Amino acid sequence: MIQCEAGGEGVLGMQAVASVIMNRVNAQEGEYARISEGGSLPNIIFQEGQYACAVTSNDGVENPQNLFNMSPEPIHYEIAEWAINGGRVTDLGDALWFYAPYEQPCREFFPNQNGIWVLRINGHCFYAPTESYAET
Repeated sequence: MIQCEAGGEGVLGMQAVASVIMNRVNAQEGEYARISEGGSLPNIIFQEGQYACAVTSNDGVENPQNLFNMSPEPIHYEIAEWAINGGRVTDLGDALWFYAPYEQPCREFFPNQNGIWVLRINGHCFYAPTESYAET
């Protein structure tokens, strides 16, 4: 998943994506707390509509860039282990979302008003939960 979602983003970009995934796994409230059911990484990765890399097709169209077609290198495993063992990109805090925008500045809120922009790392914008996220 790290290679597929952020392989071209450098070590910090890959660590940031891994941080978001693990923040979702460890979420204590809101949607991701329910989805992870107390810490399920597969539930988070395969949650419908969340990660383009977790599906082999979209609306019947093949998605060749999916985690099943990746050939992870040692760095990807190292970053995964780092994140699973509690490593996080400190400046992201408890960020739960990232996306690669087509426009240049990162928008202030994502999705809706549940996440607020905290940081841009290379091609991805990262968002931490607002108070309204707990209601999701």
